[in-house]
Amino acid sequence: MIKVSVLYPAGDGTHRFDIDYYINRHLPMVMQKFGAACKGLSAEQGIAGGMPGTPPAYAAMCHFTFDSVDDFQAAMMPHAKDIMSDVPNYTDITPILQVSEVKI
Repeated sequence: MIKVSVLYPAGDGTHRFDIDYYINRHLPMVMQKFGAACKGLSAEQGIAGGMPGTPPAYAAMCHFTFDSVDDFQAAMMPHAKDIMSDVPNYTDITPILQVSEVKI
């Protein structure tokens, strides 16, 4: 199993991130496009850093699970343009994507 993480760095706090749009419009659209290939989704909003009073490293992040990298690519590639063109509707942060192999 693999996990595809989409991370939105918090930066200096001058960026815009509309969590309501992200949760209620963007992610449902992505899940519809991924279909049954996507085995799971979680999404989080950063609220604090590791030390008291510090800001979060990420404004938000989400994690999709797939059986394989091939399954992810087959689900993503036909819809990449539509998915990426929706990003400006909820943020001006450039997302970071990481694909990881789930070990536990």
